[in-house]
Amino acid sequence: MPDASQLRDSTQIVLSRELLEGLEPRLDDEFTVSIVSEGDDRCRIIGSPVEIKEASQFLARNGISVR
Repeated sequence: MPDASQLRDSTQIVLSRELLEGLEPRLDDEFTVSIVSEGDDRCRIIGSPVEIKEASQFLARNGISVR
């Protein structure tokens, strides 16, 4: 059985709101993801493993490192 943290990592990205500023509309338009605020300074991008992988690549192309 897969580890829960592995599954969670493949279906979400957590970033500071500041990093996502300006990219959120494009991210929302280009990928089937949900962007959820977590307080004033963080957000969570949630989607299928395929969408999260593509969204991670998009973020990396725009200078945001996702581990």
